[in-house]
Amino acid sequence: MTNTTAAIRTLVCGDGRMGALVRAAVEADEAFECVGQVGIDDVDALDAGEVPAADLVIDFTHRDMLPHLAAYLEQNPAALVSGTTGLEAEGLQTLDALAKRMPVVHSSNYSLGVAVLNRITSEVARALDGFDVEIVETHHNQKVDAPSGTAKLLLAAVDPEGIYSVKSGRDGMVGKRPEREIGMHALRGGTVAGTHEVHFFGPDEEVCLTHRASSRQIFVAGAIAAAKKLAGREPGLYTFDELVL
Repeated sequence: MTNTTAAIRTLVCGDGRMGALVRAAVEADEAFECVGQVGIDDVDALDAGEVPAADLVIDFTHRDMLPHLAAYLEQNPAALVSGTTGLEAEGLQTLDALAKRMPVVHSSNYSLGVAVLNRITSEVARALDGFDVEIVETHHNQKVDAPSGTAKLLLAAVDPEGIYSVKSGRDGMVGKRPEREIGMHALRGGTVAGTHEVHFFGPDEEVCLTHRASSRQIFVAGAIAAAKKLAGREPGLYTFDELVL
């Protein structure tokens, strides 16, 4: 029987390594129709209305492109899968505003394994309340932001109320480790796709939760899965976890 479901017209935002992988995945999946791809150098085309309307936008580009993409979406409402990292308060507010008109999911990490790690981290943090916590993330030498968005997700899983102080690395005579402090450490080198560790140190014992990404393809697969679940939903700001877990 012939499938009569219309393909989801998809705009890929981002022309770096992730953008190329996302476009390849979109073009290989009959659920989607790629209507174009834009990057940070194409903001003039977005602003001028020269980019085709889409049902879905998958965004893995630089955070500076978000205002231009938001203006495009105000004129051409579409479901938005955002994987852009390094967003600050203004960028997150932009996503909140868009979510009032269209379905939006934003995540710093679209790995199913990280989604599970995030959930487990929250449970372990509650069970091991009072343990010292350190978060270590490792990425390739081309990553421009630190700590990673995933490390920030894990920090929120450990400390959802924001009652801990956060120490980004340590240097010099730092003194005795205070209570309710979380250390955040960023390592950069080579071609590491992404490794995240959450250490819980207690008296005479340690629990370490670890996720290692072998390639960026896991993030692409997660974004595609989220896109299929997001398309056609009511406006709102969704989490990756609630879409795929």
